[in-house]
Amino acid sequence: MDTLVKDEADLASQDSVQDEHTQSKDDGVMSKVLNASATPPSIDDVIEGTVIGIEKSIVYIDIPPFGTGIIYGREYINARDIIKKINVGDGVAGKVISLSNKDGYIEISLKEARQALIWSEAEEAIKDKRIFELPIQEANKGGLIMSWQGISGFLPASQLKTEHYPRVADGDKDRILEELKKLVGQKISVAIIGASPKEGKLIFSEKNPEQKNKDSIIGKYALNEEVMGEVTGMVDFGVFVKLEEGLEGLVHISEIDWALVENPKLMFHIGEKVKVKIIEIKDGKISLSIKALKENPWHDAEKKYKKDDVVDGVVIKFNKHGALASIEEGIAGLVHISEFGSDEKLHDTLELGKNYKFKITLFDAKEQKMTLSFIDPNKKAE
Repeated sequence: MDTLVKDEADLASQDSVQDEHTQSKDDGVMSKVLNASATPPSIDDVIEGTVIGIEKSIVYIDIPPFGTGIIYGREYINARDIIKKINVGDGVAGKVISLSNKDGYIEISLKEARQALIWSEAEEAIKDKRIFELPIQEANKGGLIMSWQGISGFLPASQLKTEHYPRVADGDKDRILEELKKLVGQKISVAIIGASPKEGKLIFSEKNPEQKNKDSIIGKYALNEEVMGEVTGMVDFGVFVKLEEGLEGLVHISEIDWALVENPKLMFHIGEKVKVKIIEIKDGKISLSIKALKENPWHDAEKKYKKDDVVDGVVIKFNKHGALASIEEGIAGLVHISEFGSDEKLHDTLELGKNYKFKITLFDAKEQKMTLSFIDPNKKAE
C-alpha cells in the first residue's frame, strides 16, 4: 500500500513539474510573440526611449520592448551639448546606428537623430510654405549662402526678388558677384523649396510662393499693349518697370528713346510712373519700350535723305567701330574707323560734340541704318 501511495505521489510530482515546464515554455513563447508584435527597429530608424542612466562617458536608454540603448564613444562626444541638458527619466529620441554591439546594447546617436528630425521639419516647412527670416552669410557668382537650424543652404540668384536681383549687363559674373556681396549681412525673408539630406543642403527662395506661376500673370498681357508701370530700378543697360506685383519688365537702353541714351540713371527716378509698350513676351520674361510710343523719326527722314547726300552731323559717340554722328534728333550714322586707319587718327580728326560735313554712303530707313563718310575740308580746298 505504501508503495502504491509513493508511486502516485511521484506521478503527481512529475505532472506538476511537467505543468510548470509547459507553463514556462508557454510564457516564453508568449513573450516572443508579444515582442515580435512590435516592429523591431532598423539601422537609421529614429526611436524613442527613457534615460535610465548617465555615467562619465555613457548614457543608457530604455527602449522597450527591444532592450537598452547606449550612447558612448564618438556619439557621446558629438552629442555632449545635448547630453548636458538631459537627466535620468527624460524622454529622448535617438537614431539607430547599430542593432546590437558586443555587449548586446542598441547603439544610438542623439546628434544624428536631431539632424533627422530637422530634415523632417524642413520637409514640413516646404509643404506648409513657411517663411523664415535668415541672415545672408556669404555670396558666390551663382547666389547666396545662408543657414537654417545649423544646416547650410543655397539661394540661387534666380530666386531673389526684383529689388535684390543683380541687374548686370551681359551676365558678367564678376559684376554679379559684386552686387550679391552687397547683400551679405542682411536678413531677408525666404522659404525652403528643396531639401537634400544626403548632400546636407537646403535650397531657398525669396520669391513669394503664391506668385510662382508667373505665366498666369503674364497671360493677362498682350503684345503691343500699352500699359502704365512704375520704375523700380535703373542700370547701365536699361530701366526696370513693374507692371504689377510679381511682374516686372525691362526697357532696354535701345528702347528708351530714338535719340542716343548714354545713362538711363540720369533720365528716371525710382517710383516714377511711366507709360510703356509691350514689345516681346518670351520665356517668362516681358520686354518693354518707351520709344515705341513716340513718332519714329526715320519715317520723315526717309523723305528727306538719300544715298550720296552731303549733310551736317554732330559727333555724339565713339565706339570700337568708329564714330557715331547725328544729322538730326534720333537719326545717327556710323563713320567707320577704316577711313582713318587707326583709332588714334580718328580721335585726332573728329572731336566729340563738334559739327562736320559727311556724305551719306548708306541710308535704309526701314532698317534704321545709315553710314557716313567724313568729308575732309582740307582735301576739298585743294
